[in-house]
Amino acid sequence: MENNRVKSPEPAQVLDLPVHLCDDYPGWLLHLLREKRGAHVVTLNAEMTMQAREHPALAEAIRRADLVIPDGSGVVLYLQWQGYQIQRFPGIELAQTLLYRLPEFSLSEGVSRGVFFYGGEPGVAQDAAQMWRQQCPDLAIAVQHGYLSEDEQDNLLDTLKEKQPHLIYVGLGVPRQELWIAQHRCLCPGSIWIGVGGSFDIWAGRKDRAPVWLRDRHLEWVYRLYQEPSRWRRMLALPRFAWLSFTQSF
Repeated sequence: MENNRVKSPEPAQVLDLPVHLCDDYPGWLLHLLREKRGAHVVTLNAEMTMQAREHPALAEAIRRADLVIPDGSGVVLYLQWQGYQIQRFPGIELAQTLLYRLPEFSLSEGVSRGVFFYGGEPGVAQDAAQMWRQQCPDLAIAVQHGYLSEDEQDNLLDTLKEKQPHLIYVGLGVPRQELWIAQHRCLCPGSIWIGVGGSFDIWAGRKDRAPVWLRDRHLEWVYRLYQEPSRWRRMLALPRFAWLSFTQSF
């Protein structure tokens, strides 16, 4: 299916996981909202790919997602090696673009169901939402931190079911956020659900993104390791991904 401007995403494969290739990911998702169709969006990188090989439930959630975008440099380089013309599209940039475009979309559609931020430490999602309210005063954002009791979790699900937000951003970390979305997306079938990892921390000013010159050289992981040295064990997934990609290619 196509609208006048946006071509349907085309599937590719990275180590047995799907990645969807599209010229305009935000435009495609807004097209789905116009059609009153929701989506589970996964932002795939090398670390998540390796986790999925050891976590069958995560692999299944990725395969069942409606849109898997090339978030990580390893995924992009793998696909370029396979001959695809593709550029990296970080999940945080997809999430930001949708937030900028949602007020105009809501105005054109005559309805505003707003945005929901769920996850992070107490206060982080609230600060992230406040930053976005300053950037986009017409953006209605509700928030809930990620440290909930069982009763609070039930209340959250009731709230989502009642509000039916256009966008639901879940920042619980991988694989928890992907599994949580896969389990609960049926509550808001017309919403766009995205696992946004640490984006709330960046929007709230708790952390910084890597400088553009590092991002452009596929070295954002170096800056993350500099900010959080404790990530070094997780970063071991990167050479494992590279070696597996090389050996499977031959």
